[in-house]
Amino acid sequence: MKNILFNSIEGIKMGNAQNLDGPTGCTVVICEEGATAGVDVRGGSPGTRETDLLNPVNLVDKIHAVVLAGGSAFGLDASSGVMQYLEERNIGFDVTVTKVPIVCGAVLFDLTIGDFTIRPDKIMGYEACKNSELNLCENGNIGAGAGATVGKIKGSKYSMKGGLGSFAVQVGDLKVGAVVAVNCLGDVVDSKTGNIIAGVLNEDGKSFANTENIMLETYYEKKNLFNRNTTIGIIVNNGKFTKSEMNKIASMAHNGYARAMRPAHSIFDGDTIFSMSTGKIEADLSVVGFLSAQVMETAIINAVKNSESILGYKSCKDI
Repeated sequence: MKNILFNSIEGIKMGNAQNLDGPTGCTVVICEEGATAGVDVRGGSPGTRETDLLNPVNLVDKIHAVVLAGGSAFGLDASSGVMQYLEERNIGFDVTVTKVPIVCGAVLFDLTIGDFTIRPDKIMGYEACKNSELNLCENGNIGAGAGATVGKIKGSKYSMKGGLGSFAVQVGDLKVGAVVAVNCLGDVVDSKTGNIIAGVLNEDGKSFANTENIMLETYYEKKNLFNRNTTIGIIVNNGKFTKSEMNKIASMAHNGYARAMRPAHSIFDGDTIFSMSTGKIEADLSVVGFLSAQVMETAIINAVKNSESILGYKSCKDI
């Protein structure tokens, strides 16, 4: 097994656009030929688009893009720009009079960092698609991770910068990759060492307070932490799978969330993972499932390790 870049998976293009005055942004993964896809929403506060059609009982069997965006529900507007870009290129589900691009998406909450009036919109979504033509693989304060933060149980003063991360591996002809915008309530942990690498800070601003310990100490307090959270990601592989199998792969990929973020899937997070397959080779479902969890875990680590401090939010490089 060897490490590869996410953008080296054939048939897939990735693009980012952001406004650092927000800061906020969006990330798009495009499969012009159409990808078999699935989704698994685990968090209790999701914001999504076109997830129902990924149910195996429904008609459409291919999607053409997945959009990850900041801006909370406002950010869903970025998908309109992706729709325009794909329709202009005659990409989509054929309905005789035109082709309707099938674009799924999810959003995270970043409105409380910087200027809340700046959000991903149709123009930004279109720009991300244009940038996908360059197919760059970038991590950190970019795309949907531009305004992402982590470790928010004590408020923004003690939070740190999250970001966008990616990672991929190849085994023989099989390729599996992940891209993720890390914006979790909890801490990001290196599971190999058990150490927190980004999360809620102590008063000294140099050490970690540990979100799970804080929650245990105040278990009797009902909290309202609805804002500021949600981690959203995409798994891509080049295997041949059905919609049912792709939904299972999305489910298995959540193990990567659980390993790298503590706690994951809280009622205050909208944790969501999409999965896309390009159908190029035969591959075993279980193998792709556990590889999906592994690449997602590493993508989360890469997101925070490549982030930069902004608007007073420290990055893990500052600790």
